[in-house]
Amino acid sequence: MKHMIPNEIRLSHGQRVLILVYVDTVYKLTAEYLRVFSPSAEVQGHGIGQEVLQTGKRDVKVTAVTPVGNYAVKITFSDGHDSGLYDWNYLHALSIQQKERWAEYEKKLQMAGATRD
Repeated sequence: MKHMIPNEIRLSHGQRVLILVYVDTVYKLTAEYLRVFSPSAEVQGHGIGQEVLQTGKRDVKVTAVTPVGNYAVKITFSDGHDSGLYDWNYLHALSIQQKERWAEYEKKLQMAGATRD
């Protein structure tokens, strides 16, 4: 996959939405969605099947978006989480697969008897 680097990244709606502006489209990713799908080992685990289901993230905010070289951003959240590096390809994948990923997340929550709160 070729690098899909956004032309602009900005926060909106009281730090609850990250807006990614690409040449041909704009994506709006909620802070909760970004936090739940953090690429960090804390969330993803260290291998297949080691993912940690994230709950209680409905009210999380993005407190900082920091560039990391020319390949990623580090997103800091209001719950203190800041160890995930969102590279351009991962951010683009989160953008274009948002509906499917969120549906899968809600399914996992239901199966675990957990909630977003």
